[in-house]
Amino acid sequence: MVIRIFGTLFGLMGYRFDVRGVDNLPAEGAGVIAANHIGFLDFTFIGYAARRRKRLVRFMAKRSTFEIPVVAWFMRKMRHIPVDRKAGFRAYRQGLRELDQGQLVGVFPEATISRSWLLKPFKRGAAGLSISRQVPLIPVIVWGGHRIYTVDGHRSLRRRMPVTIIVGEALHAGADESIDELSARLHGHMEALLDEAIESYPGKPHNEDDRWWLPYDRGGTAPDPETAAVLDREAVARIGDTFE
Repeated sequence: MVIRIFGTLFGLMGYRFDVRGVDNLPAEGAGVIAANHIGFLDFTFIGYAARRRKRLVRFMAKRSTFEIPVVAWFMRKMRHIPVDRKAGFRAYRQGLRELDQGQLVGVFPEATISRSWLLKPFKRGAAGLSISRQVPLIPVIVWGGHRIYTVDGHRSLRRRMPVTIIVGEALHAGADESIDELSARLHGHMEALLDEAIESYPGKPHNEDDRWWLPYDRGGTAPDPETAAVLDREAVARIGDTFE
């Protein structure tokens, strides 16, 4: 039902999806999807791409999402995984169980939305799940979705917004590769995919005020990663660790 709802909304809004590399998602069997995090709808865009392979993704999401009326019911019915940062191993174990059942588990290694739109340092969970069950680690980049709905009040009902989704080649841990080494390798691959997505993205700022969605090093007005980290801390202090 949720897939139909979002599919209908995407159709009504006429979003122009550019999905690349979808064949890199396994047609069957377990795998860990590691994606960048730039907006509140990232998981829907990744799920949209996965449906082209007739796959569903069980996403790890912040526990606060599971405390929102109605939303919580849908999240649990879709078997997404609540993550409590103070007791993260419970979510990790649930992720392992999903992998054992041949599912795709979606992880945002940055943990929160990046206000710089560039990759933040990664948590170890995605690489750890992959190594624990010796399943492929699939990097995915979404670009353009943050123009629709993201942090700091940025949202748009503009129709025909372009959204790029790139699925990279699966990574497999080497015989002696550590979790940190695999995570660093994942970060490098995702940086290359993000560069590709930004460079080839068809959308352009409409005016000077519309440069907010471009990174600082691409002529945009987004904060650099260091400034973004300060803004993250201020947001947590102000409103708590809620929806990001």
